[in-house]
Amino acid sequence: MPIRLTLPPTFAARIDEADRPQVGMWVCSGSPLVAEIAAGSGLDWVLIDGEHSPNGLESILAQLQAVAAYPVSPVVRVPYGDTVVIKQFLDLGVQNLLVPMVDSAEQAAGIVRAVRYPTSGVRGVGSSLARASRWNRVENYLADAASTISLLVQIESAAAVASVEAIAATPGVDGLFVGPADLAASMGHLGQQSHPQVVEAVLASIRAGVAAGVPVGVNAFVPADAERYLDAGASFVAVGADVALLARASEALADRFIGTDGAADASGDADSAHRATGSADGRDPSATGTSAGTGERPSY
Repeated sequence: MPIRLTLPPTFAARIDEADRPQVGMWVCSGSPLVAEIAAGSGLDWVLIDGEHSPNGLESILAQLQAVAAYPVSPVVRVPYGDTVVIKQFLDLGVQNLLVPMVDSAEQAAGIVRAVRYPTSGVRGVGSSLARASRWNRVENYLADAASTISLLVQIESAAAVASVEAIAATPGVDGLFVGPADLAASMGHLGQQSHPQVVEAVLASIRAGVAAGVPVGVNAFVPADAERYLDAGASFVAVGADVALLARASEALADRFIGTDGAADASGDADSAHRATGSADGRDPSATGTSAGTGERPSY
């Protein structure tokens, strides 16, 4: 007889049950091997990116399978809030869905409908063919599907911040995730995630979520930023990314063992010489999550 399975708790449930904020990182490489390494790191959650990273349905499926053995919550970001794309991701077995660029309560409500089966929504029914129900080995999947999914929407524009209270109050939205990079760009501060106006917009979003009883997370690769937002009431943070960690750590190796002269001689250009000196303010770029030699925050 077939095995009967129970799906793991959602990220929203784990946030609710936790006695501290949940700390995680991005997996942007598209690699199941790297996803598994990140899942075993001791962090609480990993964010597999389908918007800015080289991921398709097959690679996301492989990464979900790779991290399944570990006590970590996998969150997956879709490229955009399209009903068909959301259906495909959910059928893969994505339980924790992050939708980017949600600017209004009306848009949030439409996304909620995309993750729910009729009559509460418009999700297409294909569970018997899909990993989501483990091919009908999860009993009562169709009736209980809504309880197996947590929906997070991204607040990453000035328009979204202006509507954040209404978005947070939308039934079916389980959490907000603030993206300071796109938010800064929309406010006319491209690349300036720590600009005071951007910081205040992030803090306003956190306050709105806390007031509504909805968890709020923030993307914050700079430790001081992460600590500021956690102190303000953020329930979860993403504090790094696999590709950024590899880039900065490999640059640090080159800096230490080759040095300025070797890097300059190998490339023959001034840019490489500048990169080899480390960050502009003398700090180790691998420790801060900033781009080597520029002090710029990674944009996610």
